[in-house]
Amino acid sequence: MKRRNQWLTAPLAAGLAAGLLSGCGTEEGGSGGTGDAVVVGMSDEVLATDPASGYDPGSWLLFNNVFQSLLAFPKGSSVPEPEAAEECGFDDGASKVFRCTLRDGLKFSNGNSLTSKDVKYSFERSLKINDKAGPAAVMLSSIDTIETPDDRSVVFRLKVPDATFPSKIASGAGSIVDHREYASDKLRTDQQAVGSGPYKLESFDQGEAVFSVNGEYKGTAEVKNSGVTVKFFHGDQKALAESLKARDVDIAYRGLTIGDITELENATDGGTDGVEVVEGSSAEVQHLVFNMKDPVAGKPGVRKAMAYLIDRDALVRDIYQSTATPLYSIVPAGIGAHNTAFFDTYGGSPQPGKAEAALRDAGITGKVKLTLWATPSRYGPATVQEFEAIAKQLNKSGLFEAKVESVEIEQYEKDIAAGKYGVYVKGWVPDYPDPDNFTQPFFGKDNVLGNNYENSQITGRIIPDTAASADRTKVDKDFGKLQDIVADELPVIPLWQGKQYAVAHDDISGLEWTLDASTVFRFWEISKG
Repeated sequence: MKRRNQWLTAPLAAGLAAGLLSGCGTEEGGSGGTGDAVVVGMSDEVLATDPASGYDPGSWLLFNNVFQSLLAFPKGSSVPEPEAAEECGFDDGASKVFRCTLRDGLKFSNGNSLTSKDVKYSFERSLKINDKAGPAAVMLSSIDTIETPDDRSVVFRLKVPDATFPSKIASGAGSIVDHREYASDKLRTDQQAVGSGPYKLESFDQGEAVFSVNGEYKGTAEVKNSGVTVKFFHGDQKALAESLKARDVDIAYRGLTIGDITELENATDGGTDGVEVVEGSSAEVQHLVFNMKDPVAGKPGVRKAMAYLIDRDALVRDIYQSTATPLYSIVPAGIGAHNTAFFDTYGGSPQPGKAEAALRDAGITGKVKLTLWATPSRYGPATVQEFEAIAKQLNKSGLFEAKVESVEIEQYEKDIAAGKYGVYVKGWVPDYPDPDNFTQPFFGKDNVLGNNYENSQITGRIIPDTAASADRTKVDKDFGKLQDIVADELPVIPLWQGKQYAVAHDDISGLEWTLDASTVFRFWEISKG
């Protein structure tokens, strides 16, 4: 899940985004790490090593440590600051021309110089490839042209005002690649990666990824270990927990249930060092998604009845053992403009009478036959059990005859694109901490839900107007209206907002700086010994 620490106030975030961003970190970050190597166990998949393709938490974990971006989120902050850049800023209040000056002497891990040519090439490459599994369509679509007046200067001219552009390019979508190493029109397929970040990717396969410290790195990170190995457990919670007990991994990150965590805390581990749990808040969300053209789920009465019947409290208590909290809007708590539109409209507990009335008003008199579609690993290992619980909640009312089907992620995404599912799950780990990132990707052009929903007020006015506002304190009313529209029209039902945990042996330190609001898991902050 993703991250922790206090959110900075919107006025501060807006002021920094609109003005000049100047770097204040160390100029020499790559002299080599200190401390022992660290082994991290993770249940997530890493779906890509090429930044033009990956748009998932596992892949961005790799990108954030291997590649540099012009800007980055410092530990404990949700406001981007210069990283590969020395300084960046919009030309004026219009939020349409964004300029950056690179640090002097940047190099990739292979020794090649990093210049403005590589920055321009990286963004244009992602946009040209426009991989369906990549971030370009959602994160980079506002870019019109990129100019490079000299080796250290980059000028982005945007199609429309976009005050969130600094945060977007501070994410994995802003990863800078070596133009000599990456083809301009196709993805890299050799499972290798060449970046200028704090770490080098030494090897990658289905079992693990091995990272060494990048001696060529020059930026703000100060590396506190001599390397990191990430072992992949592919959703196998039990194996991840057992591996931590056996000290095959130092840290278990993402995927453990509260039962696993409690057991690990209480384990004596044969008299060896114990474990400790680091907990962080998170803006990760999960939604029930409706295909608006489906013959059953496309009926408003069916969606309203489900909204009245789903018991979020039971789901987070019984399935997630309170490692999540109920979510009653599409913008989660802790993010600016959050409201409780779904609670206000449908209540916080099941209301079978109102559900029945919604169906009868729609002319539906028999039981609604429905299939809920899930995938076992992409959105957390408990997702299938969660959907089975939702089906039981619906069926208990006597109004539904619901069942659950599960398929692997590749087939799942293909079937959604083909319109084969009426009701399915989508999870979201934010790219940057702004309400825009919980609305534009879901309801804007080329949205990630694939559910045939469009509202002209959202796409024609609210999203463009909020994106143009550099002062994020002035967008709350519009984002509130957007949340109210979604609660009324029900293209999705928000289910829960995650918490975030990492469990580690007590000789590990620095995890508190990897679980914050920025959504960046910083290898370099972790030390052992």
